[in-house]
Amino acid sequence: QVQLVESGGGLVQPGNSLRLSCAASGHTFREYAVGWFRQAPGKAREFVGTISWDSVSTRYSPILQGRFAISRDNGKNTVYLQINRLGPEDTAVYYCATSLSWPSSTSFDYVEWGQGTQVTVSS
Repeated sequence: QVQLVESGGGLVQPGNSLRLSCAASGHTFREYAVGWFRQAPGKAREFVGTISWDSVSTRYSPILQGRFAISRDNGKNTVYLQINRLGPEDTAVYYCATSLSWPSSTSFDYVEWGQGTQVTVSS
């Protein structure tokens, strides 16, 4: 079993960048793909992107692709989400989750979830 803890969120000004972290406990972490999702107030959870267990491959939402980058360091049991040129539309709670399915943009394929980290973009 893997437990996930997101961090790095906060209040940021439009146009800035932010890097979120997803720290995992559990020796099986490196066997899983890890995805990032976000949920804005009053909206459904949205797929952001995912990274394969070995960091070789990434997939992103075609709607969001271009400003987001996912990376992972299995030695540190951590996955990162870099967000560039933040705008108010990026305000949401960001979640990471693990999956044995690759590639998947569907939350049903993700088995373990963190508690989320809030990102608020405002001047």
